[in-house]
Parts: sequence; structure tokens; C-alpha cells
Amino acid sequence: MSTHRHEAAAGCDHCAVEAPRSTAARWRGVLAGLAAVLLAVGCLADLAWGAPTWSQPLFLAAVAAGVVFPARRAWTALGRGSLDINALMVIAVAGAIVIGEWEEAAMVVFLFAVAQWLESRSVDRARRAIRSLLDLTPPQARLEEHGAERLVPVEAVAPGQTIRVAPGERVPLDGTVLDGRSDVNQAPITGESVPVEKAAGDEVFAGTINGHGALTISVTRRRDDTTLARIIHLVEHAQSERAPVQQFIDRFAAWYTPAVVVLALLIGAVPTLAGGDAGTWVYRALVVLVVACPCALVISTPVSMVSALAGAARHGVLIKGGAALERLAGVSTLAFDKTGTLTRGEIAVGTIELLDGTGEGELLGLAAAVEQHSEHPVATAIVRAARDRGIALPRAAAVRALPGLGVEGVIDGATVLCAAPRILDGERRLEPELAARADRIVAAGMSPVVVLRDGRALGLIGVADRERDTARAVVSDLHRQGISTVAMLTGDHAATAQAVATRVGVDDVRAELLPADKVAAIGSLRNGGRIAMVGDGINDAPALAAADVGIVMGAIGSDAAIETADIALMTDDLAKVPYAIRLSRATVRNVRVNVAIALGLKAAFVVAAAAGVATLWMAVLADTGASVIVLANALRLRRFE
Repeated sequence: MSTHRHEAAAGCDHCAVEAPRSTAARWRGVLAGLAAVLLAVGCLADLAWGAPTWSQPLFLAAVAAGVVFPARRAWTALGRGSLDINALMVIAVAGAIVIGEWEEAAMVVFLFAVAQWLESRSVDRARRAIRSLLDLTPPQARLEEHGAERLVPVEAVAPGQTIRVAPGERVPLDGTVLDGRSDVNQAPITGESVPVEKAAGDEVFAGTINGHGALTISVTRRRDDTTLARIIHLVEHAQSERAPVQQFIDRFAAWYTPAVVVLALLIGAVPTLAGGDAGTWVYRALVVLVVACPCALVISTPVSMVSALAGAARHGVLIKGGAALERLAGVSTLAFDKTGTLTRGEIAVGTIELLDGTGEGELLGLAAAVEQHSEHPVATAIVRAARDRGIALPRAAAVRALPGLGVEGVIDGATVLCAAPRILDGERRLEPELAARADRIVAAGMSPVVVLRDGRALGLIGVADRERDTARAVVSDLHRQGISTVAMLTGDHAATAQAVATRVGVDDVRAELLPADKVAAIGSLRNGGRIAMVGDGINDAPALAAADVGIVMGAIGSDAAIETADIALMTDDLAKVPYAIRLSRATVRNVRVNVAIALGLKAAFVVAAAAGVATLWMAVLADTGASVIVLANALRLRRFE
């Protein structure tokens, strides 16, 4: 977010969460240190000689050193016609000098400079948690050209060129493995603890760590377009997206600061006009002016959000801003797509039903012979099962896909057809016994495929997409977190959907849904509360958009998924879903605690200031203390597990 935007909204420039400004932070530290030295020497001079001759110039020099940043920012704010806390501090310091409180003025400036430096350093730390990801990519790559290998800057490598990654090295750029096999640690991007085996044809990503084998890689993206670079860009952009609670606090601070000035004027003027001691009441007004600065209040939300977003990115969870994070915390219903989300998305043969004495190997071989010419997932599962069992496939000729029917081919002069039973039933070609067996396969949560030779049924093959090992545990975890309804939305037929739902423990099943039907299901499941949708494919896009929070799984390497989802899980790890919900709720709690700390301390010290109990330096110390507490609490979210 830009400084201008934050100042206009909140009037708290030095608390703004901006891009890292390490140089500014260093200068704040230098000036705070100089102010500290001058203040200390001034105090010693005052003790040694007891006269202001030597101490006053030193206190004034301390003020001049510490007031540089606040004065510059106050002038900028006043030029826009607004008051910020820098202006409040400058007014308070000037007032203290006017009434002769030189030491107090120097103490206020010093403590305020320290507060600015601490806040700047803390915000920089949160930002560097993301920017440091860039350091994961090596500066050079081993470029292979004409059989030779040489080191070149990664910026000089273009898509299509070939690089080599030795064992133990980091992958410098996104690419596709051409040769070699190795285990690659993808934790920097996905948060996975277990390395992933990579071989020819597999994608690899910049910043990941190669394992035991050398890899030859064809580069697919330049350095500034890698998956890692896009993650950094999206998280930084997300940090500028303001949550509703942050927008409310910004609006509150916009009128709060002028109100504080009016209150201070009343405290200083009314008792004085009523005959009170002007010096006493002006001093108390200055204390109120300092202690009421909304610094800790304004930083209470953005630093928490930045820390949470950075922590989530470390775990392979990309959250598109504070608004999405806050919405996720209020979710009471969560809907999962079935295929590829609750299930593996890898269909496998589960059972084979034989008829008329046909052997299992013969049936599977005939089916695989015609199905090997199809790219349908069911066809892939049947072919894989035949090959895993070592079945020799006969030659199939004249193979063709019959839209809406199945796959047909000619083997040894006979026509072999693989089709869904409901298709045959619609053509009155399904015998009662075959229909009963198909129903049993469906009841077991599988999809049946009938194999026919010259119109005579030889048997059925039951295929199923197996649920993920962690699916049931994740659903139980969501229930423990207070998610009232966990639903499953699928285009699969009802019996298969119900079998999967029973095994994983979801509360509501909606089957045989088209993409438009899934959108309607999201609306009916919402029931007055917030709903999140978890999916993995393009066909889920309408439902993801209709939900309050759309969560895409397995987004690594997918530009569309990363760009369109509210939350993108970089792996297929279902456990990241309850983690994201836990983090969102912890963040909202963190913000509420921070706001309570900031407002509570302000209220207590405003009363103490008006009563004459608090001094100027105590007011600044309280403000600094509140800021430090809020920052420390917010930064804990970076380590949230």
C-alpha cells in the first residue's frame, strides 16, 4: 500500500505497512541513538552544574536530532490538510519548550524516535519474510550448449534453453526434466516435508532443492516469471489488500486524531480561563496530546495481517489479502469438490465381474485393447490395470469413440464395445442379471463399465477414484474447529458419491451436478452464514467464485489457479485447509487483542494525564510500550503452525 493512501486513511504515516525501507530504519536508529547520547549528556550536565547554561543547548540538540522524521512527515500531512500523530508529537514538543520543559521535550523526542525505529524494524522483518524467498534461487545456472557446460547469470537464461542441476543444488529456474531422476525438496514453495521424486517429463520449480541425482532441465520461464516470483508478487500485493476490520480502524483513526487535538485544547484552555494555573493545564494538555496518539491502534491490524500472510506463504498457502483471511475466519460451512480434492483424482480398477465363463485376463485384455486409444481417465485406469498384471493386449482395429456411448473396436474380427451400463439400459440392451451386478458395483462406490463382444456381455469392470488417506482426518479436524457443515459436491452419480461421503464423514452430499448446479448448491448451503469452496479444476471455477472464499488445491505451476482463487494451496495436501482456517481465526483473535491493548492503555493514560498523574515522558513511554506489545503479538503469527 502506498504511504499516501495509508496516511490519508489513518493519519499514521510512520506506522504504515509499506515496502521494506531498511535505509530509513537505519537512519531512524542513528538519530535515535544521537538523541539518546545528547539527552544523557544533558542530564549529566544538569546534575554537575545545576544550571541550564550547558544542559539546555544539549537538550535542544537532542530535540533537533530526534524530531527530523516526525517534523518532515507532519509537514507533509499538514500540506494535505490533515493531522497525523507526527503533528501531535511536534506540537507537544514545541509546547514543552515554550513552557520551559527542556528535558521533557528531549525525552519525548528520544522515546518517540525509538518507537519509530522499533516499528520500522518490525515491519521490515515481516516484509523480509517474503522478500527473502528470492534468496532461495541461486544467482547462476549451469547452462548446457553444444555439449559444453558453463555458469551464467540466471537472468541470461531464456525459456527453451537447457540447464543442469547437480545433486544438492537449488533449482535456479522453472522447467521440465529432460533427463535424470532425483528427489526434490519443494518445501520452500509448497511447505511439503517429504521430497518429491522427479523424472523425465516432470515439472521442477525455482528455489526447490535437488536431492541425490543430477537433473537436466529444459527452462520454461524466465527468473522474473517463475512460480516463486509469482508467489512473492501475489503475497506482496495481498499485503496491500485491506481487511474490513483494518478499513474500520483507518476510518476511526481519521476522526480520532482531530478529536484528540480538540480535547487537548479544551483541557489546556478551559481551566486556564476559569482561573487555573496556565502552565499546569497546558502541560497536562500536552501529555494528553502525546498519550492519545493512535499509533498502536493503527498498526494493530496491518502488522498482524502481514505476519499471517507471510507465515501462510511459508507453509505453501497463498492468501489473497486480509479481506480473504478475515472472511475465512467466519466460515461455518465448507464444501469440497470430490474428484481430485477429497479423492486422489486417479481412477483405478477396483473389481471385475465375469459372465459366461470369460476369464479375468481375457476380459481385461479385450477392454484395454480398445481403451488404450482413448485418453479418458477410465480408459487410462483399465489399461494400467492390464499392464500391471502383465496381460498381453491383442491388436484392435477400427477403434472409434462413440459419443455418448463408449469406445468400440474390432479384435480378431469381433466387435468389442466398452460402455456405461446406463447407456446400454437406455437402448434396452442390459439384461436383468447384468443390471443387478452393475447396481452392486455402484452400491460399492464404483463406476461400472460393461464389456461386450458382438453384442454379448462378457462382464463388468468396476473403477473408482480412491479417497485421499487424510480425507477423513481432515473432515474430523474441520468439525472440531466448529465447521457446522462439511459438504461434498460432485458430478458423479449418487451411489458412488454417497459411498465416498460415508467413508470420509461429510455431512451433506450433492451428486450428479453440472457446474451451474454446483453454484446453486453453494447458495443453498450458505444458509445465512459464510461458505468456503475447495476445488481443483476449471469446472469448479463458478462454484469457487460463488463461495465467500474460494480455495484451489494443487496450484503449484498453475497460473490460472493461483491468479483466480482467494486462497491457493500449492500442493494437494488436504491438511492445509484446516491449517488455513486455524490461521485465519488466530489472526482475527490477534487483531482483537491488539486493539484491546491499544485502546485500554490509551484510556487509562488519558485519565491519568487529565488528573495530572502522568508526565510527558511517561505518556510517550506508554505509547511506545503499547506499540511494542502490539508488534510482538502480531509477529507471533509468522511462526503459527
